[in-house]
Amino acid sequence: MNKGAKIAIGTVCVAMLGVGGYGAYNIATALTGGDGGTSKGPRTVVAGSPTEQQATEAARAFLDAWSKGDLEAAGKQTDRPDAADAALAAFTSKLKPTAVTMTPGGPTTAPAGTVVDKSANAAQAVMLSFGAKVEFAGSGKPWTYSGVLPMVKMSDGKAAVQWGPAVLHPHLLVGKTLDVKPVFAQAAQVTDRKGRPLTAFPSLNGLLDVFKQGTSGDPADAGSGVVISDDSGKTKPEQLFVITDPKPVPSLKLTLDATMQQAAEEAVKEQSKGGTHKASLVAIEPSTGNVLAFANAPTGGQNRAFAGGTAPGSTMKVVTGAALLEAGVTPQTPIACPPTTTAGGQTVSNDFPEAHPEYTFRQDFAQSCNTAFINTGQQKLQADSLPKIAKEVFGLGLVWHTGLPAFDTDIPVPSNINGALPEFIGQGAIRTNPLAMASVSATVQSGTFHQPVLVAGRTDVAKASRTLDPKVLADLRSLMRAVVTEGTAREPMAGISNVYAKTGTAEVDGKGTNSWFTAYRGDLAVSAEVEGGGHGSQAAAPAAAKLLRIGNGG
Repeated sequence: MNKGAKIAIGTVCVAMLGVGGYGAYNIATALTGGDGGTSKGPRTVVAGSPTEQQATEAARAFLDAWSKGDLEAAGKQTDRPDAADAALAAFTSKLKPTAVTMTPGGPTTAPAGTVVDKSANAAQAVMLSFGAKVEFAGSGKPWTYSGVLPMVKMSDGKAAVQWGPAVLHPHLLVGKTLDVKPVFAQAAQVTDRKGRPLTAFPSLNGLLDVFKQGTSGDPADAGSGVVISDDSGKTKPEQLFVITDPKPVPSLKLTLDATMQQAAEEAVKEQSKGGTHKASLVAIEPSTGNVLAFANAPTGGQNRAFAGGTAPGSTMKVVTGAALLEAGVTPQTPIACPPTTTAGGQTVSNDFPEAHPEYTFRQDFAQSCNTAFINTGQQKLQADSLPKIAKEVFGLGLVWHTGLPAFDTDIPVPSNINGALPEFIGQGAIRTNPLAMASVSATVQSGTFHQPVLVAGRTDVAKASRTLDPKVLADLRSLMRAVVTEGTAREPMAGISNVYAKTGTAEVDGKGTNSWFTAYRGDLAVSAEVEGGGHGSQAAAPAAAKLLRIGNGG
């Protein structure tokens, strides 16, 4: 049962913790001594408080013995000698100080953050302060901190230190471990691709810290430091003191563009009605996969743009359209658009009531005819056609390493073609996010999947296994262009030249309709979603338009 301790001293340097370590020792095991917390020896804690003189004498004896390295003698000045002796030995063996100097102070109160035993006897403890100075080989300065000793009355009439993790350090808690680990320097600054600061953007708050740690992970770049780790691993280690300095890390440039980031923040804020609707947006550079901007509403919560997972509606028809083109359909193929059809035993309709028996596939795509996609998918595709082409060509469903946690698109393979039909129009069990759907448009623009990244030059990026045939790719581009020139995106894209797009409207769990949009223009691909935003042209498309108008100036 590994237990130990946690501290935070805000004055120590800007280094961050590495994942390696010198091996942790769980101080709480030593603190309990395996005896269930019971004291060994003739003395026991009794009710009442020791006198100030008794408390001062016992505290001084404890601190003197600790300073001299006589840990057995120090332990005898506590109410739990065996546990104290073991914990002090762990402090020495794991931190390996060259000298320890503990200086008695005077009466005090427990500082903020100190955990104090609230038992009946402990409530009568006399609190005395002390100053700690711990020196290390290779360090030009000592680690100093202030501590507190709770002094209790014992059955022999004397005082003793009431032993607990906080005696070693006032923030040391059960479930935490005191240790020495490698530390790596933080980047002095994280900037956009042009060296401009990114600290003013609400959607990036807290996320930029992920990039401040040195990226090499080379042990030769590491220093060493005193840290406190969470035994459960749920929180990152907290650095207390740097023993030896790590190798400095220069400023880090992300792929983000401050101009586009500003536009993304404004667009999401507007279309989410000031954050009253959940929304997100991502902009990508198709030629590289570099993420140029991402924004979320509300800010400060989940990075919905990367980690969200909802049905994308008809924006998925870009992928389904690619599958149908590969199956032999062309933009000129006559495919009727009836008012309703059946998908998986459910009736599916369009956003418009009238029938269009005269439509070609180009018109079905431009007007987002659900029934045409369902019927043609049932005739031309297999149950696994959509997830297969999504992974092989568009990289959806592969594990992406973007630099931030991301949800990898999930397009399940149904048992039969009838089970696959809702997925053909971006409904059913599909789950994805604007990062993925911006990448879909980016892949159409470039012809090759480039996994989105926030730090250029990553070598651990996912690779798609193939590209589309040039004729299929050209036809798919023409379909996306028709959405803007004669289809559902004509109004929101008015006045913006050379946009290729697809709108989407997703009905999720009976909670209304979510607005989706994906598009590219030149070397820029954008996707946006607004929960409860209605049709794709009503909220998501206007959000994306802000960035498409700016374009990727390089």
